[in-house]
Amino acid sequence: MIGILFAGFFFLEGFDFGVGMSVQTLAHDEHEKDQVVETIGPVWDGNEVWLITAGGAMFASFPYWYASLFSGYYLILFAILFGLIIRGVSFEFRSHMPKKYKNIWNWTLTIGSFIVPFFFGILFISMIQGMPMDANHNMMATFTDYINLFSVVGGVALTLLCYLHGLNYISLRTEGPIRARAKNYAQVLYGLLYVGLIAFAVLMYFKTDFFQNNFVVTLTLLVVIVLLTIIANISVFKEKELLAFLASGFTMIVLVALLFSGLFPRVLISSIPGNDLLIQQASSSPYTLRIMSYISLTILPFVLAYTAWTYYIFRKRIKHPHAVGVQQ
Repeated sequence: MIGILFAGFFFLEGFDFGVGMSVQTLAHDEHEKDQVVETIGPVWDGNEVWLITAGGAMFASFPYWYASLFSGYYLILFAILFGLIIRGVSFEFRSHMPKKYKNIWNWTLTIGSFIVPFFFGILFISMIQGMPMDANHNMMATFTDYINLFSVVGGVALTLLCYLHGLNYISLRTEGPIRARAKNYAQVLYGLLYVGLIAFAVLMYFKTDFFQNNFVVTLTLLVVIVLLTIIANISVFKEKELLAFLASGFTMIVLVALLFSGLFPRVLISSIPGNDLLIQQASSSPYTLRIMSYISLTILPFVLAYTAWTYYIFRKRIKHPHAVGVQQ
């Protein structure tokens, strides 16, 4: 269930981050920046609820996992929180500030949108690579345990995935020059993503035990990620915008499945043999887990229905009257 919550977060908030990155990197003027922001205006805050719910579910169902993760990754999570804060306030401030200060908040929106996925990549990749933990599952990590070649490649790859997911969403939700420019950017960046995926797969083979412990599942999910990337890339060229968006979104879901399946039956991997934190050790009592499962299975369908209805209501393309005729 926690895996589903993280998958929902990265599917929905992933394009949110991509749209935020695009404010200063894709749009050419204030009219286009407003047009880009309007694509996620009604939904961005709702998408972040998935992360809060995932954290709450971890706290209630796996308190020892929550305690070890949040204490061991305190600075990384602080960086993620900082990115979420400056990004969140930017939506409101940019719309109320005088014109000469508006660009400051455009930059905070863009920078915050880059920070969050990058440090989430750092967190998850260092976690599956293994962190030094004692017998009580307290982390004793140094800088290079968090920041190393594999974790940086993972952070850059996740950031690029989010950016492309956002470009596909912008193509799906806008009209005018910004739509064509988003497609052009995506066509170029997919070539870079292939390089990143190859580097990610190679480093995963050498830096984790995923292939040794679960070769078939790991290889299958990596192949699915590559196939979804190819489908999204081809869809961009053929202007099948919905298919491109869904393919990039499902790439996020399969990536979460890859990480969680590789962790199983652990929730944290220790680089010190014998100190892994297992699901059985980290979980609450069976009664708590049962109650949490009932609550989740009861509420989740309503959340999914409400989310689908929200996107249906705001399904129309955003067409800014001043953006028409702007040169690409």
